[in-house]
Amino acid sequence: MLLERMVVREGRRVVLFAPKAAREDVWKRAIDKYLPHLNSGFVNFILYNHTDLQRKGHWPRDMELTLRDADVVLIDEAHHFRNPGIKGEGEKEASRYRVLQQYLQTGDRPKQLFLLTATPINNTIHDFRHMIELAGNEAVFATQLGIHNLRSHFSQLEKHLLGKMPDTSQLDLEFGTEIFAAEQALRTDRIFDAIVVQRSRGYVKESQLQQGANEALFPEREAPSVIAYNLKSTYGKLLTAVEKAFSKDKPLFVLGIYYPLSYWKGNEADSQISAFDKNRQKQVVTLIRTLFLKRFESSARAFESSCWRLLQKLLAWITVHSQTDHDKRRLERWKIKHGALINYSQSHNHELWPDDADEDQVEEFLTEDHLAAVEQLDADLYKIDEIIDDAYDDLDQLAEFLNLLTDAKPERDDKLKALIKLLKNDAVLKKEKVILFTEFADTARYLEAQLAQAGIEGICRIDGGSSQKQRSDVIRRFSPYYNESSSAELAAEGKQEIRVLISTDVLSEGLNLQDATRLINYDLHWNPVRLMQRIGRVDRRMNPDIEAHIIADHPERKKLRGKTAFWNFLPPTELNVLLELLQKVTKKTLVISRTMGIEGRKLLTPDDEFDPVKEINEQCDGHLSDTESLRLEYDRLMAEHPELAGQLAGFPLKVFSGKAHPKPDSKAVFFCYRIPRPDSNEVDTETGQPRWSDEAGLTVWACFDLQTDKALTEVSAIANLIRSTPDSPHKTAIEPATLSDLRKKVEKQLTAEFLRPLQAPLGVAPVLKCWMELN
Repeated sequence: MLLERMVVREGRRVVLFAPKAAREDVWKRAIDKYLPHLNSGFVNFILYNHTDLQRKGHWPRDMELTLRDADVVLIDEAHHFRNPGIKGEGEKEASRYRVLQQYLQTGDRPKQLFLLTATPINNTIHDFRHMIELAGNEAVFATQLGIHNLRSHFSQLEKHLLGKMPDTSQLDLEFGTEIFAAEQALRTDRIFDAIVVQRSRGYVKESQLQQGANEALFPEREAPSVIAYNLKSTYGKLLTAVEKAFSKDKPLFVLGIYYPLSYWKGNEADSQISAFDKNRQKQVVTLIRTLFLKRFESSARAFESSCWRLLQKLLAWITVHSQTDHDKRRLERWKIKHGALINYSQSHNHELWPDDADEDQVEEFLTEDHLAAVEQLDADLYKIDEIIDDAYDDLDQLAEFLNLLTDAKPERDDKLKALIKLLKNDAVLKKEKVILFTEFADTARYLEAQLAQAGIEGICRIDGGSSQKQRSDVIRRFSPYYNESSSAELAAEGKQEIRVLISTDVLSEGLNLQDATRLINYDLHWNPVRLMQRIGRVDRRMNPDIEAHIIADHPERKKLRGKTAFWNFLPPTELNVLLELLQKVTKKTLVISRTMGIEGRKLLTPDDEFDPVKEINEQCDGHLSDTESLRLEYDRLMAEHPELAGQLAGFPLKVFSGKAHPKPDSKAVFFCYRIPRPDSNEVDTETGQPRWSDEAGLTVWACFDLQTDKALTEVSAIANLIRSTPDSPHKTAIEPATLSDLRKKVEKQLTAEFLRPLQAPLGVAPVLKCWMELN
């Protein structure tokens, strides 16, 4: 609709950026079907990948010229631009965010920017601010909202949130329910109200019903199910070893090679040491430890691969920095002692690193590429000997893990056995389509091999290493009907339809996979946003025509259509162990429901209970906001009383009325004002500045209580006071002089609150649209 309006109706020059997968498999197909004329070379529309922003050759110049002359820029999955990244000074390449931000400032044509995302907050409330700052025009918030510093405004909002969250020193939302608290706080902020257009699923359903259409086709979501498994059965003594490693002062690994600034020889206040760089190195260490824990929970194969990779990097680092004969002899002794491990790696290259290894070639454990990747530190500035000592401690720890991992074979993998049992015994899963999500490619490869060996048919795997062409082919073979194809069409092309799709999160957003109605989360989901994105692949709005096509071709699926279900893998016995390990690494607390396996909320105490089914449904569907509820009520009134709507259009000035106050012995006056703002479409010919108009402004409601001398501003509460029917008796009793004085008082307050921060010119005042006395 937005593309049609901007390009076709208004003839504006539009540029759309989308993730590569969504560009090929969603946008191009949708445009070909619904707006095929946009493919003409004479139409003012260009579709780019996000990644095109950093392409070389002729691309930078072409992109600069295109965006210079653009009127409208749309960004799909805009949360990918939530992190500004590096500016690209010197030899460093500028981030995609910085490149686009710079292009948006070019040219004399004003540009309208639309950011499309369902997840504006992923890790911090500043994600939302960064996306706003992409436009590079912070001054507009001063003139339009009276916010003169975005960073300061969001920092205050963050402090407000922190005040409501006990035991929290910083608002990092990667693990926990604070994401939803942050989004709720934003909904009540004036920035959100001014620039965000949000429609919850509940609003869409009610709106379509109200307009006489059939209910919007959203599937019915069943309660999530937990697949329990025993981590101890899979890992045996390794679980104990990991717990012991996490109990050290420096949990799991020291990782000194990633935090060299902690070995700085000089004064910590030395100007050469940047606090930012030191904190960044510290965060990298925390991230690596967290990643190891996540991979440990995911699968033995994922954990093993990480151990081997870190072992390689540590040995390469020690090799480069072993300059003395003593250090070189120490390195050789370690290699001899652990020769069996190194030999195992060399002989299992293809199994350990399938993307890198040549199946017919036995490669050295350490190659020239590994050594060349090490940045040699200056021994005059860093305590190299201490870093080497700590690196050997990490090597010994890794060797212990890898030796114990030899017992973690597939036949002992309780989690894998639980998955195979589910896929073979569940009445639906043994016949119908299912998406199996894992965070890690190593786990995905492992599952693909083991499920095939177990006799599960119709399997396919996709991960970050798959090309775009491969992804598009897999998406179409797995979900043909929702991607402009069908089972018959695939068969005619000689392509096998996919029944079990194993995927990493490369398919967790922006794609239509609704041919499937079942989803399995193989990993424990630490971030609820990721869970929402995964569920959204199958729990999406349905197309009645496509649904009819599916049922016509596959009548046996009729009972399944319109219902989605998903499963979460969870180790109930060892869950607290994992969460305690996470807390040691991140200093954060996460509560996960034992009964449903979904990320849960602590209410007042850890013992408080909540309804996890209601919780997950509310998070996916969204609450009807006050604005949405009132919009639905307004639309209904306009439809039921068209004659009143016609009369309103004919009233040139403000409207006044009166009715009885719902509470006895109470008096109040309701005001509806428009607060003027600069209108960029109306420019004063003398000053060259935008004219101020109430059409470009915002609406403000206030209900002034005469007894308490206070104004109520909550719109839902005000609506309950002023709501009327055609039969409500008209009643006025307040003296005109009192009403006039009160009106002046309210306008003075509105001027101070809204217009003064905007530095409005003399003569610009709040515009009264309607008012009502309640007596």
